[in-house]
Amino acid sequence: MSRRVPIISTIIVLAAVATMIALGFWQVRRMGEKAELLARYEAAASFSSEAAFPLTGDGAQVWFRRSSLNCVSVAKVEAVAGTSAKGQKGWVQRATCTSGVIVDLGFSRDLAAPAWTGGEVTGVIAPGPRLVADPPLAGLEAMTRPDPGDLPNNHLAYAGQWFFFALTALVIYVLALRRRHR
Repeated sequence: MSRRVPIISTIIVLAAVATMIALGFWQVRRMGEKAELLARYEAAASFSSEAAFPLTGDGAQVWFRRSSLNCVSVAKVEAVAGTSAKGQKGWVQRATCTSGVIVDLGFSRDLAAPAWTGGEVTGVIAPGPRLVADPPLAGLEAMTRPDPGDLPNNHLAYAGQWFFFALTALVIYVLALRRRHR
């Protein structure tokens, strides 16, 4: 009895393993790119000049910069989970302007929406993008400031997962071949 290795199955498994290894190295490269991005965000947070609030796109190039805008009218105000500047857990009152811009008005322990009908808002651009009011509006308390340190750089863990998947696929395939030849 000959011990032939199935060619098509082997090619498929090796292609999958090669793809997983390539994805692992891609994640390692992304780790460096993300570190550079986080460093840019840290620098942007220290700028004293205001940036224009991005009305289109994700606005990532100006995240963590100070900005201001005029919310002419409000479509809705809703409570979302949040944290006060003092570290208390509760609700951030989030307004959506009729222009589509999102503004975090301030922190409250109460779910009830404040009576805010719009106006001039100054604050910090956060991911979304949304403007986190500083100072808070509508008689609310201050929220935690958006912090670039809260954005994860977990690409090394993702790389490890891809390498582990590749190793697991190889081990399973070798075990399957051994069982087949018995």
